[in-house]
Amino acid sequence: MADLDLVIRNGTVVDGTGAPSRVADVAIRGDRIAAIEGRIDAKGHREIDAAGQLVTPGFVDIHTHLDAQLAWDPLPTSSCWHGVTSAVIGNCGVTFAPVGPGQREFLAEMMESVEDIPRAAILDGLPWTWSSYGEYLRYLDTLPKGINVGGLVGHCAVRIAAMGERGLDEAPAGADDIARMCELIDEAMSGGALGFSTSRTFLHKVPDGRPVPGTYAADDEMLAFADVLGRHGKGVLEGAMRLGERDGDDLANTRREVALMGEMSRRSGRPITYGLTQSGRRPDLYHRVVEFVLEENAMGADVHPQTTARGIGILFGLHHRTPFDRLPSWQALQALSLADRLAAIRNPSRRAQLIAEASATPLAMADAAWVLLPGTARYDCQPDDTLAAHAARRAVSAAEAFLAIADETDGRALLNYPVLNQDLDAVQWMLDQPVMTLGLADAGAHVGQIMDSSQPTLLLTHWVRDRQRWTTEAAVRRLTSDTATLFGLEGRGVLRAGAFADVNVIDLDNLHLPTPEFAHDFPGGAGRYVQKASGYTATIVNGQAFMEHGEHVGALAGVTLR
Repeated sequence: MADLDLVIRNGTVVDGTGAPSRVADVAIRGDRIAAIEGRIDAKGHREIDAAGQLVTPGFVDIHTHLDAQLAWDPLPTSSCWHGVTSAVIGNCGVTFAPVGPGQREFLAEMMESVEDIPRAAILDGLPWTWSSYGEYLRYLDTLPKGINVGGLVGHCAVRIAAMGERGLDEAPAGADDIARMCELIDEAMSGGALGFSTSRTFLHKVPDGRPVPGTYAADDEMLAFADVLGRHGKGVLEGAMRLGERDGDDLANTRREVALMGEMSRRSGRPITYGLTQSGRRPDLYHRVVEFVLEENAMGADVHPQTTARGIGILFGLHHRTPFDRLPSWQALQALSLADRLAAIRNPSRRAQLIAEASATPLAMADAAWVLLPGTARYDCQPDDTLAAHAARRAVSAAEAFLAIADETDGRALLNYPVLNQDLDAVQWMLDQPVMTLGLADAGAHVGQIMDSSQPTLLLTHWVRDRQRWTTEAAVRRLTSDTATLFGLEGRGVLRAGAFADVNVIDLDNLHLPTPEFAHDFPGGAGRYVQKASGYTATIVNGQAFMEHGEHVGALAGVTLR
């Protein structure tokens, strides 16, 4: 076996299929895996000794909103620090293509409203040289990319491109409107889109408060789109669906929503996936939805809810938003740099004013917001870690405890306030269901609110290494072949001869997830949360070394996935 570019030796190979791991060498030639054998005698131009470490496929993240960030961040961070080698953009119906004349501002504003990606960064950071989705994918081809990226064409953009302002109306689309939208989706699929995405939840709104285009789409519109994918014989249907919203105790509306998804899947012969989380507002919703899905799948549908490996939490900290920002003296901090905010809270009179103003009204979230101190990011939400518990130990108010912790940590401490999947027992139950898919990491989205793109590292540390809740083989399968297969990404998410050489070398014993940090590195100095990791010895993309020990080492070998 001659002319090997890279040989990874002596690692514990976890091939992504769920098969038992084994110690073996992995040989790479060009962008493909040449062989996986117990011993490969041939030498590589470069070799990595992976003894005592895992060798896995690169992780496939199917729910991201990196659509804008890729234009100025080729790695892209924070995904690159967590073993992700392939990502799907264009989720939840919000995309930048197709785009008609004068519509780019609307699409940018909608993306900011729905996904908390700054409008100015989008408008300044993208060249907007396309109109159709196929043209957008050709633009994506030109971008240097550290990882592989494929996209879904979004219902919101399609509806506005076809209908203009009428696309926001509650009135059903007419036959001509639907025909035009189908043409746009057909063009996108012919151009290489991985499928179609939509938003039907009433939670997603445009800046003036109206639900996003497509929220009110009637069944005939949705089924027509499914038919387009059916004619192509490929692609995935994805959505932010209407579950538990405007519904009674019998969940009749939710049942109809799942039935619509089932019919879309059966009509098209294509899989459909959407987000499902546990919520304290409807404690039994996730259980019931899984029951509905299993009923639909028993009738020939292919429906896969996706959920996260931890609670989805809003982050608060002195460097960005705090829980007290509705109050005048706290609002005044927002105009200051972190250094000036620290100076303000260290001024005795200013601090007393902040405490007095905040203490006049008890903080409702104090019992459900967990303090993340600098160091290891913990998401297991132990009672002693709440802000209320910290305040009780100090015998002070929640506001005074928040300021004291911020002062002592130079503003690096955070509060994590889980709003979905707060119950980790529910998370375990969902991830135990074969029909569920791991997703919803939302990389690139909600940049000033959450930081969930570190989900692969959390799964491997919290659930696999520390709690041994799932085997390494099962967890890696969740992160690789499960997601790649769902999206039809052939040759990705597995380690086998002939597959694409997207590979991670991971020191599981020393894998570490630090606390998120706040950086001002978007266009125009806009801020966002980032989160690194240590323990990823190497990440290989299409046969080339991409990341080593958390640092980019030069290659940008990612391709557009079609």
